[in-house]
Amino acid sequence: MISIMYAFWLFLILFGLIGAMRGWAKELLVVFSIILSLFLIHVLESFTSYVEPFQDLLATVENLEPGAKFSEIPPLIQEQLKTQFWIRAAIVGILAFFGYQTPNLASLREKARREQVQDVLLGLVLGLVSGYFIVGTLWWYMDAAQYPFTPYIMAPRPEDPMGETAMRALNYFPPVFASNQIGLFIAVVISFMFVLVVFI
Repeated sequence: MISIMYAFWLFLILFGLIGAMRGWAKELLVVFSIILSLFLIHVLESFTSYVEPFQDLLATVENLEPGAKFSEIPPLIQEQLKTQFWIRAAIVGILAFFGYQTPNLASLREKARREQVQDVLLGLVLGLVSGYFIVGTLWWYMDAAQYPFTPYIMAPRPEDPMGETAMRALNYFPPVFASNQIGLFIAVVISFMFVLVVFI
């Protein structure tokens, strides 16, 4: 069995290598697509709270006791948690997929050939950032759903040093910052301004 923290770092290394191969410009669009997915989830969950079928789902999730084990939660609530996780994960996954399907950025490609080492290094850094955004967001949503994939993926244990580190890491993932509405709106505005100024 591998610690979820080790798995997180392995995914980060993988995304960093992908970013080094793809280049910084394309990786930056992936980061922007995850910011857009966080914004979309926030908007959907804010407005679906007025739709009756979703009211029970959101209220149930918010009223869960912290640290409750998934196996101890009533089956109906388990299904609601799984549904919420899969909706969130689907939005992040779809927008990340389209973020990776970026067109050829011809204007930046010539510059990248002249500065190949810098482009690879910056691509590596932004690949790590995009991995942090994607994997960190999915992990945070899985934690919010009380780890519905037990026993395959289990919650970190506080008595284990790596488990304690993993629990602390959850406080620094993108959905935590996305809960601040003003910060999320500013991130979306900056992302679109950057796309308009640099890529168009």
